[in-house]
Amino acid sequence: MRLLLLAAVIAVLAGGCASAKPTIAPVESVDLPRFMGDWYVIAHIPSKQERDAYDAVESYRLDADGRIRTTYTQRKGSFTAPVETMEPVGTVVKGTNNAVWGMQFVWPIKAEYVIVDLAADYSHTIIGRSKRDYVWLMARTPQLPEPELQAAIARIKALGYDTSKLRMVPQSVRAANVDRRRSGGA
Repeated sequence: MRLLLLAAVIAVLAGGCASAKPTIAPVESVDLPRFMGDWYVIAHIPSKQERDAYDAVESYRLDADGRIRTTYTQRKGSFTAPVETMEPVGTVVKGTNNAVWGMQFVWPIKAEYVIVDLAADYSHTIIGRSKRDYVWLMARTPQLPEPELQAAIARIKALGYDTSKLRMVPQSVRAANVDRRRSGGA
């Protein structure tokens, strides 16, 4: 009973949980198989764990049961730091056309994860939260052309974020090499 009470308290304190309808507008729909794969984190308003990220890459794999296996890799503080990994599990919130997920780092809490912007060619995306506390601009490549980057930052601002808190994530060739090793390539 105490464990259930503790879980309920944690869920309330977590705020922005995935079970509530987001107050930040998601994209109309997401083709999940197309969304899967590697995404370089270009810029973010980071969580504590990501504050000093270098070579940050988020990779998604869709399981047969519909869960999204996620592997987040980063180097903390420099390009030469060891690779750190987190492996949360995402679940699509029903009725959202795959645009809202619950991302579970610790049971039983699922953090809100809302796909708020997605290029038609799935080349870049913005992930947000109703609380406007964290945001991630991600792309299929380690850099975005300057006009696309500036348009994405303007979009983040239009979504209600304080873009002065936005941190550009340093990316190197090493991030691409980590992806190739993970997928079994050279």
